[in-house]
Amino acid sequence: MGHCIVPEAEEILDKEFQVLNHGFVRLVDYMGGDSRIVQSARVSYGDGTKTVREDAGLIDYLLRHQHTSPFEQVILTFHVKMPIFVARQWIRHRTARVNEISGRYSIMRDEFYLPADMDVAKQSTDNKQGRSTEPVTHEYAASIQDKLEAGQTQAYAEYKEMVDGGLARELARVNLPLSLYTEMYWQIDLHNLFHFLQLRLESHAQKEIRDYAETILEITRKVAPLATASFENNMEKGVRFSGEEMDDLRKMLNGEEPTLTGKKLDRLKEKIATGKQL
Repeated sequence: MGHCIVPEAEEILDKEFQVLNHGFVRLVDYMGGDSRIVQSARVSYGDGTKTVREDAGLIDYLLRHQHTSPFEQVILTFHVKMPIFVARQWIRHRTARVNEISGRYSIMRDEFYLPADMDVAKQSTDNKQGRSTEPVTHEYAASIQDKLEAGQTQAYAEYKEMVDGGLARELARVNLPLSLYTEMYWQIDLHNLFHFLQLRLESHAQKEIRDYAETILEITRKVAPLATASFENNMEKGVRFSGEEMDDLRKMLNGEEPTLTGKKLDRLKEKIATGKQL
């Protein structure tokens, strides 16, 4: 099989999909699609010997049974612009190849993330690393936005003053806040991209990185629609049960009393009721 062209992916190449107030995701390049996964799995078959339905079935089988190598044959390259605090979470996914803009060589732009009213929230009382789902008043949100913007404006003005005064860029940048936007090229294979999406689409991920994950999911759907549909069904919306949870699930299906108690039983019931991994 020769070079794989996916018409839907070709249509969105280099198109910027806006995320947050100054950010974006752009598909720069891709290698392979659903047909590359299928051909990789069926090395001995020629192109066009199977139907789309059979291809979808094979892709779904491979993903459900964690036969990951064929998915690694598909590679996507993104140009992404995001706040530094999002980039620091993003970079934890070490299975990609990354090249980020350098503040040692470049003058950083006067662009900072300001949360919209609906994204301003107080600390959650039951989630140590997240925000509450309770809405705040417009007045409260506006006061937070004003404080953030004031700090950003002062920090950038001082940065620019130091750069214009001849201070080394690598020193002038050190007081710039995490809300400053950075850019990077991010190349990753489809198997590891699905792992990224599974974690960053999850409800406990920070809202800002979820926004990027949702955009990347839609772009990935253009490149490999059958594989993405299988990912959504089996990974994003699927639920994993531990051994003891499976034992109790069988008991509950048979009308027997579960063995688990307390929070463990609550988690099992929540998984059953919502279909969400907790």
